[in-house]
Amino acid sequence: MNGDVFSWWAFLSTIATLNIAAWAYAAWQLQRRRPLMDAEAFALRRAQLLLSAGYVFGCAYRSYLPVFDVPRLCLVDSWLSSVVVGRSVATIAELCFVAQWALILRATSRATGSSVGGAISSLLVPMIAVAETCSWYAVLTTSNLGHVIEETLWGLGAALLVISLVEIWPRCARRLRPLLAVWGAAGLGYVFFMFLVDVPMYWSRWLADEATGRHYMSLAQGLLDASSRWVVSHRWADWHSEVAWMSLYFSVAVWLSIALIHAPLPAGRRLRPH
Repeated sequence: MNGDVFSWWAFLSTIATLNIAAWAYAAWQLQRRRPLMDAEAFALRRAQLLLSAGYVFGCAYRSYLPVFDVPRLCLVDSWLSSVVVGRSVATIAELCFVAQWALILRATSRATGSSVGGAISSLLVPMIAVAETCSWYAVLTTSNLGHVIEETLWGLGAALLVISLVEIWPRCARRLRPLLAVWGAAGLGYVFFMFLVDVPMYWSRWLADEATGRHYMSLAQGLLDASSRWVVSHRWADWHSEVAWMSLYFSVAVWLSIALIHAPLPAGRRLRPH
């Protein structure tokens, strides 16, 4: 294996292991603090813990077995590295992650009386469900246009989240405003990354494919191909375009997921998780 690829893989695997340990510690902390919480607060934290588990373990799986979906590239020669398995894990994990944000935004909106935040919290999961559908279309047909739409929806979702935080800001206690500022800055940074880096990258790939007259698969052909074909590559040239987003996504995003388990809420009426 190329030394750079091995170092990157070792980094992902180490971070994944540490993230699992951090989630387990968060679960222990929640259980320890249970006597100090009312039933509704504990139910909300427990929902966050379970949703975070889906994201943490899903990202760990994808860190141990990295897959580059459209060209069917992987590092480990196993059916566990097939695009169908990896994309299924990713879909569950990402829906869990956005559900965490929707849940805490809904609870915060209820506590502060923010109708804007409440409306946006109801939009986030359906929006990302559509994004996941577009992602499946892209990986099955090998058309990067699906990824363009997918990443655009993720960026719009983050932008809506930032808008909701701005609207909630004056309604929040001063002690919580620094946390809102951090969330807002992180969300804004994500929006800029998506629309200045990620979406243009997939758009340029799609344009390049169109220019060369690439033949796209049908959904049925793509499902068979993604289920049965995986190409092992240990070349840095094949992976370098994926390194930045995977490294950030499987580390920083996972830390945010774990942090949401214990994120403070404004005083007021809490939302019972459904």
